[in-house]
Amino acid sequence: MAQHLFCGTAGRQVWPHEGPEILSLGRRERFFVVITTFNRAAYLADLLDSVAALNPAPDGVIVVNNASTDTTVSVIDAARTQLAALSTPIPVIHHELAENSGGSGGFSAGVQRALDEGAQWMWLMDDDVTAVPDAIGALGPWMEKYDAIVGRRYDAEGEPFFWQNNFNTFLGFPMPVRGDVFATSNEFATNVGCFEGMLLHADAARAVGLPDPRFFLNWDDTIYGWQLSLQRPVVYVNEFVLHKARSQRSIDLGIRHLNDSSDLSRFYVMRNRGLVAQYLRAHGRFNRVGFALGTALTAAKELLRLVGVEKTLRGSSRLWAGWRESRTILAATDFKPMPPLESTN
Repeated sequence: MAQHLFCGTAGRQVWPHEGPEILSLGRRERFFVVITTFNRAAYLADLLDSVAALNPAPDGVIVVNNASTDTTVSVIDAARTQLAALSTPIPVIHHELAENSGGSGGFSAGVQRALDEGAQWMWLMDDDVTAVPDAIGALGPWMEKYDAIVGRRYDAEGEPFFWQNNFNTFLGFPMPVRGDVFATSNEFATNVGCFEGMLLHADAARAVGLPDPRFFLNWDDTIYGWQLSLQRPVVYVNEFVLHKARSQRSIDLGIRHLNDSSDLSRFYVMRNRGLVAQYLRAHGRFNRVGFALGTALTAAKELLRLVGVEKTLRGSSRLWAGWRESRTILAATDFKPMPPLESTN
């Protein structure tokens, strides 16, 4: 593991500085946690408790509330009070949306709000994880070198969660990478993102643009990471920074685990193939034959998930409904990717 580059003080730690006077923190200024949540107040409360324990602390937390109808607002209010009372107070910003825009819309709004707040770094995460207390310090060395970083996660049982893949543009499909990717190095170059813990620099977000809310669910972080990788390195690093809090049924396929899903996710994993195709076209990487094969692989994986994990074929109709809608999206001739943002520098 990499050495953590932060200095201890009495109590909570602070970002390091050199010499007798505080100098510019450069690459480590304005670190924000950006959370997207929808109707999972109990998970959100645990996540915000873990944010309160982060040492060093972030400069702020943005909670994008996707029009939740449970006790999410009360949880955010309580966290605001809790984090304001810390020895190093952490501001909590409640960014409430008028309607549920899915994870994609939530992260799109969250990145925009973080940039508006002057964030230099945005740590993006769903509501059903918790942060490892020293996570920010652990990520610090890579913040000096890279603009897009994904740390490791533990699953709900405390075991390492498998996440190592590369996006195959011929298939339009992420392929798992066999073996120990950290056998010879503590960093692994990838070309996909993961909004369950991706750390993003503001320069990268401005260059690529906001996450595309049209995805709603699924493929959004894969395509966002791929677009980033066309401009700059995207790295998976050998530091455990998050715990997955939600237990899921799964089967072990040898090179990866396959978790349970939902009818909503099944619909969007197929529907969004149309958006994946449009992004490949926009970058001159679309191959009709390869993409059709990748779509067949996507459907096969989802059917295996249904049969192998959920022990049913109920829900397969949502796959076909999503595929039919993907055809409409794929046929559109007026599609435009999300535009780059103007730099404020």
